[in-house]
Amino acid sequence: MKRFGKFGWMMGLVFAACLIAVPAFAADVIRIGEIATVTGDFAAYGVAEVESVKIAVEEINAAGGILGKQVEVVMYDCRTRQEDMVNAARRLVEQDKVCAVIGPSGSGLCIAAAPVFNRGKVPHIGTLPTNPLVTVDEKGQVRPYNFRICFLDPYQGKIIATFAANDLQKKRAAVLYDVSSDYSQGLREFFVKSFKEYGGEIVADEGHRAEDVDFRAQLTSIKSANPDVLIIPTMGKCLPLSVKQARELGIDVPIIGGDGYGDFMWEIAGDAMKDTYWVSHVDKADPALADFFKKYEEKTGTECMEFMNAVMAYDSVYWLKDAIERAGSDDPTKIRDALETTKDLKLMHATLTIDEFHNPKDKDGIMLVSDIGTKKAVFLKKIRP
Repeated sequence: MKRFGKFGWMMGLVFAACLIAVPAFAADVIRIGEIATVTGDFAAYGVAEVESVKIAVEEINAAGGILGKQVEVVMYDCRTRQEDMVNAARRLVEQDKVCAVIGPSGSGLCIAAAPVFNRGKVPHIGTLPTNPLVTVDEKGQVRPYNFRICFLDPYQGKIIATFAANDLQKKRAAVLYDVSSDYSQGLREFFVKSFKEYGGEIVADEGHRAEDVDFRAQLTSIKSANPDVLIIPTMGKCLPLSVKQARELGIDVPIIGGDGYGDFMWEIAGDAMKDTYWVSHVDKADPALADFFKKYEEKTGTECMEFMNAVMAYDSVYWLKDAIERAGSDDPTKIRDALETTKDLKLMHATLTIDEFHNPKDKDGIMLVSDIGTKKAVFLKKIRP
């Protein structure tokens, strides 16, 4: 996409280091890491996160830094690939000696790198990874150094089921999901469980892989099952492509998706976005976010289209700032302890309290509805199922 042209210098690199505001590896700085999906299928999300972290760090440094020190960010592009995510995590922990790492948004990416952060005892904050295994292992044990700022897929899946069954009064759901994605598989699983608890029926359950661009075979099977609602718990380019192809095949029922929504989808799906609904972590029209979005546009020259990623990345920096200040140190273990005890922290998008599993407590889910006139997804209602 043209709007990512200024990041062309990163193409072809396994890693792309971006040092912000101060000379590299200076002794009088606090060095944090960032991993983002600047290239690959999730590039739209990653670019928004990189720009937002820059804005937050510039603000903090202009106000005197943290503990009297300027903040330095070492950023690597993981290219939406798990092996690159693991390598980036290793480099930040073992070579760059950062005190904490922020991002990216993908659940599978964060899960893949979790052992690196825990072996190295460096805290990691995921921006939008909603799969439960990001912060707990397969046995249900908390990963000591892994945190997230977003709510989880069990909660998100229940939000979708509640909205489909109660608000839209639908009983026959079809699902189109990405079998290669931890995020998509988890969200599908939790939606199906909750929807059945509401008395709903799953009439079609079709899978594809992340690299697929043609979903007509799966959608034809879905159409023949005669659903009254279609659930698409995916993200990246496959999300708007599947919406567009569903409408082209005459599937005119409401479509509901998770937090993979981004305004970039309108460039692909256009008016096919009519009668689509999306779970969000934030309301873009919230007055508390207005100054941030204005600053984002001034800094980048573009509208903040992937607003969920942008807000979560920005607030992750301020959450980390608060933890370092409460720890009184940039020692990773002390920062971890401070992150774990976060309570009633007022951030831009929400007030944050962390539970015993390193997840936010009691955050409202927000339903967005696509508006054809403005080509935006706009606030519909808050849901806390």
